Amino acid sequence: MLRDQGVKKETGLSWVEEGNKVHTFAAGDRGHARSKEIYEKLEELGEEMEKAGYVADTSFVLRAVGGEEKQQTIRYHSERIAIAFALMCGDCHTAIKFMSKCSGRVIIVRDNNRFHRFEDGKCSCGDYW
Repeated sequence: MLRDQGVKKETGLSWVEEGNKVHTFAAGDRGHARSKEIYEKLEELGEEMEKAGYVADTSFVLRAVGGEEKQQTIRYHSERIAIAFALMCGDCHTAIKFMSKCSGRVIIVRDNNRFHRFEDGKCSCGDYW
């Protein structure tokens, strides 16, 4: 009925801020310059999630489409695309915490403003930054 009346839904977007730039993503979006990398990360995460027991709840897909298309619709929500991008860009702090824990080493890293001392999976900044 709404479609017949010409009413259009505004596209939902998810945002990720990297440095001082905002990246926006829509469901199924492949317009980002790093789209290929983002979708590779998304596939990698999806496989890991399924191995861990994740099963997509396709009941949230409101369109009348087949099972495989419902899976794809869920898999490529804007939020998931944005998170995959963020993990590619902003995971360093967390990754270094794990590196220090797994290696048993103290790792010191300087960002733009301060030094971080990573030891046994913890950072001296207390994850403030």
